[in-house]
Amino acid sequence: MENEAGALSRVAGLFSARGYNIESLTVAPTEDASLSRMTLVTRGSDEILEQITKQLNKLVDVVKLLDLTEGPHIEREMMLVKVHAVGEHRHELKRLADIFRGRIVDVTPHTYTIELTGAGDKLDAFIEALAGTTILETVRSGVSGISRGEKSLRL
Repeated sequence: MENEAGALSRVAGLFSARGYNIESLTVAPTEDASLSRMTLVTRGSDEILEQITKQLNKLVDVVKLLDLTEGPHIEREMMLVKVHAVGEHRHELKRLADIFRGRIVDVTPHTYTIELTGAGDKLDAFIEALAGTTILETVRSGVSGISRGEKSLRL
C-alpha cells in the first residue's frame, strides 16, 4: 500500500464498516520508501474473504494484494511475556524458555521477560505451558508473512 497518512485508517474503516474483524495487523515501510507492507489476518468463509479482497482492491491506497494462504509461505510473530519468577521456579521458567527457543531479555529479582518468535501456534503453546505461572503482561507483535521461494510481492 502507499506509505502515506490515512492509508491504514481507510483499511481499518473498511473492516469496521462491514463488521469484519482484524485478528492481527502489522504495517511497516518497505525497501521502497513510498510503499508500506501490511500483513493482515482475518477469518471468514470463502465468500466473505472474496468480498474483503474485492473491497481492499478498490481502495486507492492499496497498490497490490496477495493472499499468502494460497501458496507456501512463512509466518512469524514476536511475543514478549513478563512472568513472576522467584526461587526454584526461576530455573523451570528458564528451562521452558530454552525448550521453546525463547530468550530471557530482562531479569529482575521477581520477574523474567521472555522473548519468543515463531508461528502463532508456537506462541499459544508457550502460554499454555506457563500454566501455574503468574503472567504479568503479554505483548504480541502480530503476524508478518512472506511467500516462500522465488515468488515475491513486486509491482
